[in-house]
Amino acid sequence: MKRKNIHIKFLCRQLPLLLLLLPLGSCFDPSEQLKPDTPQGNFEALWEIIDTRYCYLDYKGIDWDGVKAVYQPRVDTISANNYRGLFDLFAQMLDTLQDGHVNLYSDFDVSRCRGWFENYPANYSSSILYSDRYLGQDYKMAGGLYYERIADDKVGYIRYNSFSDAFSSNNIAYALMYCADCPGLILDVRDNGGGSLEYARKLAATFFAEKTTVGYMQHKTGNGHNDFSEMVPMEIDTAMMPHRWLRPVIVLCNRQSYSATNFFVNAMRYAPYAFVVGGITGGGGGMPQSYELPNGWLIRLSSVPMYDREKKHIENGIEPDYAINMTQESMAEGKDDIIEFAVELIEKLTQQPETK
Repeated sequence: MKRKNIHIKFLCRQLPLLLLLLPLGSCFDPSEQLKPDTPQGNFEALWEIIDTRYCYLDYKGIDWDGVKAVYQPRVDTISANNYRGLFDLFAQMLDTLQDGHVNLYSDFDVSRCRGWFENYPANYSSSILYSDRYLGQDYKMAGGLYYERIADDKVGYIRYNSFSDAFSSNNIAYALMYCADCPGLILDVRDNGGGSLEYARKLAATFFAEKTTVGYMQHKTGNGHNDFSEMVPMEIDTAMMPHRWLRPVIVLCNRQSYSATNFFVNAMRYAPYAFVVGGITGGGGGMPQSYELPNGWLIRLSSVPMYDREKKHIENGIEPDYAINMTQESMAEGKDDIIEFAVELIEKLTQQPETK
């Protein structure tokens, strides 16, 4: 088996961001020179912020000077009061980064990466999940965790919708206690778009026997594309959570498992009894920071690259141990292929216990 500057406060209220593991102080012009509030001034500010602060230009092989040569002449075709046109042009330019953490915020719209999630199978259906075959309507809730026993009460199941939803060690304890007679557990983080990196680390700690390094991160140290600090280990510390599940746990994910969820799935690959099932995650391996353009628009971008334990980028997503897609035939029968496979895997692991 496979081995396994408006205000930052505004963004923190409105967006499910990863918790930043670096000092706050992101609202500064990297060039330390104010640009005029004109179409060209805002373009120069935006292009320069990406050029000096974005962490994946070289990794993704993006010719940012070439992008400037393409888009800057178009700015002169947009009148000073055509905010919609300027916003759309900036959004097109930012889409060349193909990064779900890159967004431009204005009073009238938010740009986003096209096709990053949509070009993959959905691999999730809430109507099937909340049918009587799985969670049903009488599921239990503990903090942000929804839990129940499924497959004739033989398998524990926990659904976690967002790493922005709080939970405590007691919440975890009650969910695990309810599933204590089950030989294995399914932990479903499909369509979980991220949130708090701290919650991701706490939840993962439930499934580790000892403190474990699961990846690395770097900080930007200068304006050059490759100006980074040495790699800093990212650890799962079991001291964070007093309760343990050291039996099979199957993590379900899909392309919408993004940002902090991407980190969580990566971490769980190194848990001794964990296996990842479903589709490739959405990535989002770069922790974001935000900057303000002269006209008040905000640009959010990936600034701090993160890696797995083998020091490989996790920006483009985590491949599952078992790639399983939901089929139309099964869905028509009210079945979730990914959950069904996870149940069968737990039965197999129970018969032939195996760690990774």
